[in-house]
Amino acid sequence: MTSTRDSAELEAIQGVVDRVTSYQDGATEGTVERELRKALGETDIDLSDDDVAKLASAIEDEHGAVDAATVLG
Repeated sequence: MTSTRDSAELEAIQGVVDRVTSYQDGATEGTVERELRKALGETDIDLSDDDVAKLASAIEDEHGAVDAATVLG
């Protein structure tokens, strides 16, 4: 499912990604995705399971700054 996101939504998603990225080093398997879902649950943003998995994978793989807009395309 592809959807168009406005800049405010992407900014909010980026904030969540930055928050989770800041403490992902050394996290156990599944922690990043679980924390992404938890943080997204505190917003009014509804991402598909596929989008959450893409973001979690990028955070785990990059070990640094992740651009949500690029990951979500």
